[in-house]
Amino acid sequence: MKRITASVIVLACVAIWQTPAPAQEPAQRAAIVAVKAGHLLDVKSGEYRQNQVILIERDHIKTVGPAADVQIPDGAKVIDLSNRTVLPGLIDCHTHLTFSPFTGAYRALSISVPREALLGARNARVTLEAGFTTVRNVGAEGFADVALRDAINAGDVPGPRMLVSGPPLSITGGHADENLLAPEFHYSAGGVADGVPAVIAKVREDIKYGADVIKFMATGGVLSEGDNPALAQYSPEEMRAIVETAHGLGRKVAAHAHGTRGIHDAVVAGVDSIEHGSYIDEEDIQLMKQRGTYLVPTLYLMDWFMENYQKMGLTENMLAKARVVMPAARENIGRAFHENVKVAFGTDAAVYPHGLNAHEFPVMVKLGMTPLAAIQASTINAADLLGWTDRVGTLEPGKFADLVAVQGDPLQDTSVLEHVDFVMKGGEVVKGQ
Repeated sequence: MKRITASVIVLACVAIWQTPAPAQEPAQRAAIVAVKAGHLLDVKSGEYRQNQVILIERDHIKTVGPAADVQIPDGAKVIDLSNRTVLPGLIDCHTHLTFSPFTGAYRALSISVPREALLGARNARVTLEAGFTTVRNVGAEGFADVALRDAINAGDVPGPRMLVSGPPLSITGGHADENLLAPEFHYSAGGVADGVPAVIAKVREDIKYGADVIKFMATGGVLSEGDNPALAQYSPEEMRAIVETAHGLGRKVAAHAHGTRGIHDAVVAGVDSIEHGSYIDEEDIQLMKQRGTYLVPTLYLMDWFMENYQKMGLTENMLAKARVVMPAARENIGRAFHENVKVAFGTDAAVYPHGLNAHEFPVMVKLGMTPLAAIQASTINAADLLGWTDRVGTLEPGKFADLVAVQGDPLQDTSVLEHVDFVMKGGEVVKGQ
C-alpha cells in the first residue's frame, strides 16, 4: 500500500513538473470607457453630432450624448477623439477571409484546409484593422470559416465578428465545384448537391457543422473554370428547397447570381440577398424592390483585378469572362442604384487583398449612390441583412461598442474611410490610441 501511495505521489510530482505555467492573465479592462467624439455621424439621419461622449461598459454602449450632459465616472478610461469623425464599425457582407487573390485557379489545389484557416487568421486581423468590425463570410472550404469564427469568438485570434456559410452549395460542375482536375480524380467539392433531396440534405449538413447563413450558386461565376456567369444553374425547384430549408432552420440565404435568369429565380425562391447581380435588368430590379431583396454588389474588385491579374495565375477562360462581366456589372448596377434597390455593402475581398475593403465606397458613389447611402449600406443596411440590427450598425445604447474614427468628412469624400486610424471592437481598442 505504501509503495502504491509513493508511486502516486511521484506521478503527481511529474505531472506538475511537466504542466506548463498558466498563461498570464490579460490586463483587466477598465469598468467604464468614455470616448470623446468631436464629430459623431448619426448614420440614420446623416447628421453630425458635435462634442459627444460615448460611455462603454464592458463590450456594450451604455450612453451616448452631448459632453455637457454625460457625466464621466471617476476611474473611467478616457479616449480622446475630439479631432476625429466617429462612426459605427463598418460591415462587409461579402468576404472570403480564408482565400487570397494569389491562391486561386491551379494554385488552390496545393492549399489545404488547415492552411486556409491560418491564412484566414491573418486576413481577419487585417480586415478588422481596416475598420470592418463585422463581416459575413460567404464561402470557405472544409468549414475553415467556422473554425476561424470560433477562434475569434474565443479570443484566440483577433478579427471581426463573423457570420459564416461554410462550403457554398453548387451544382456538379458549377461555380463552387472544382473543374480544374481530370476525370480520373473523381473529385467533387464539399458543397456540391444536385436535386431537391440532395440540396435539402446539404443545407442541413452546413447548419449541423456551424453555418450561420446559407450560400448557393444560382449562376455560373467568373473565377471558375468553364461555367457561364450569364446562365442559371440550380432549377427554381432546387432554389426553393434551399431557401425553405434554410429559413425553416433560422438561417438567411445569399445567392451568388450574375445572370438575369438566375437572379429572377433566386428572388422568387425567397433569398435574402443577391450577390454581385452583374447582369441585373429592369425586371430583376422591380422584382427585388417588390420583394425587399438586398443587392450586395462587389465593384471595386474590377479596378484591382485589371491592374494585377497577371499575378493571379488564372486560366484564359477566367480572364475572358472577367473582361466581359466586370464592366457590365458597373453599368447594370449603376442603374439599380438609381432605382433605389436595397443595397448592403459587400466587396468579395479575396479577389483583391484583404484590408482594401473600403475602396468599395468611392466606386459606389461614382455609380450614383450618395456618400451617406454608401455608408448606410455598410452600417444600418448591412446590419439589417445580417439580422443583427439589435447588435451592430449604429452607435446606440445596448449595442456592441464597435466604432471607427477617421480624419476628415466621409460625407464629402468617402475615400477617407480607406484610412481608418482608430478601431474599437466590443470596447477594446484594436487600432489607435
